[in-house]
Amino acid sequence: MNTQYKWLILLLIFGFIACESDDDAPVEEEVVITSGEADFSKYISIGNSLTAGFTDGALFVAGQENSMPNILAQQFALAGGGDFVQPLMNDNIGGALLGGTQILGPRLFFNGAGPAPLPGTPTTEVTTSVTGAINNWGVPGAKSFHLVAPGYGNVAGLTTMPQTANPYYVRIASSSTSTVLGDAMDQSPTFFSLWIGNNDVLGYALSGGESDPTKADPITDLGTFTTVYNTIVTTLTSQDAKGVVFNIPDVTSIAHFTTVPYNPVPLDAPTAGAVNGAYAAYNGGIVQAFAFLVGQGAISQEDANAEITRRTITFAEGEGNAVVILDEDLTDLTMINPALTNMRQATAEDLLVLPASSFIGTLADSQNPLSVNGVAIPLADKWVLTPEEQEEIAAATTAFNAVIEAAVQGAGLAFVDANDLLNQVSDSDNGVSFDEFQLQGNLVFGGLFSLDGVHPTARGYAFLANEAATAINTTYSSNLPMVKAAGYPTVYSAMLP
Repeated sequence: MNTQYKWLILLLIFGFIACESDDDAPVEEEVVITSGEADFSKYISIGNSLTAGFTDGALFVAGQENSMPNILAQQFALAGGGDFVQPLMNDNIGGALLGGTQILGPRLFFNGAGPAPLPGTPTTEVTTSVTGAINNWGVPGAKSFHLVAPGYGNVAGLTTMPQTANPYYVRIASSSTSTVLGDAMDQSPTFFSLWIGNNDVLGYALSGGESDPTKADPITDLGTFTTVYNTIVTTLTSQDAKGVVFNIPDVTSIAHFTTVPYNPVPLDAPTAGAVNGAYAAYNGGIVQAFAFLVGQGAISQEDANAEITRRTITFAEGEGNAVVILDEDLTDLTMINPALTNMRQATAEDLLVLPASSFIGTLADSQNPLSVNGVAIPLADKWVLTPEEQEEIAAATTAFNAVIEAAVQGAGLAFVDANDLLNQVSDSDNGVSFDEFQLQGNLVFGGLFSLDGVHPTARGYAFLANEAATAINTTYSSNLPMVKAAGYPTVYSAMLP
């Protein structure tokens, strides 16, 4: 055969094979992102610090840019969503000024040992109004009823006792008598996200269930919450807007309450002996007082024995000594003996608030080396959530979430079960998966909670945005894509510009 024809045949054969290979190769079709039954053209977010982008104990530009609503708005933009304007702070320091005087401190940063306040002076002046269209109406510190409270943005209310205004809302309120909900509705939303109610229980929890009425931050009354929440949902949907709603997570599962151990006290043998000697009279007095109450028929011997055991204070040499706390739910024995205050040592069932880490071990009296807080001096109510206080919080959270779910179902809204998500984190040693990462609940390195132990990291907010997008896709037949975890940090540098 002629060599020329040989090569021609070979070329035809290879060309045929190549054509077959090209025909069989999968062709990637471009996915068109659609909004389904939703309309994202005018999206607003309304709520509290969780929707504002609060993280590391402050509101600052980088945190706001990585807020859950802003991340969600970027996905909405792929399906017809419009601009999403946030009332950005002036800097990445955080904090704020009122008439030039600092009223809110800067953000936290990780100094290698733990969270620490960022050195620097805030530059955001709350009396300088942010004007124009705003889409993010997240107001840090707001409770449910604050969203409908006229005057919550009145600067004069920042100096009253008690304070009746919110510095974050003062910056963005349309007038001194406007409401957060009213200002949000003035934007004529076609879609909204709502996450409110956390502070209705969180304030009480952060105060350690403080019983002093002059310092207390009580749980919101259920009747008030029900009326206000239904008003908010009814108003938001009154112009046929659709939306996504988050419920209230179990606030006692956040890092703010799970970081400080109940038994952090190390003692050498002489110190343990001296402390036990100091508490000997108290322990003996408890036994005598309950013997009197049993004799009076005021309490059974079984109950008396149980409380004596619970209230007996004992320290030992070494690590792992439990702190001493005040517990208002113990039997009041001061009518029998004024020295028998409601003291006991903490147990694993008690939750110490995060700021207790820097208070335990300090001296109540700088001139008295024996006046150690948490050892010789019991921790006050504000430092600890007792089991009884935790039950109050759990009951309120359950009741509030029932109100939220009923409102969601009644309005046909998308729903994110934030309570279940946090339970998954707290009930698992591995946390929850987010792409190739695991989000866990421990402070600093867990990835979910920022340095304040309450608010998510940027990656945590991205995870929540994906959960919202999933719920929206399911409810409204949209096909919003998910964001990737690697695009969002878990810590912010102290050197942010």
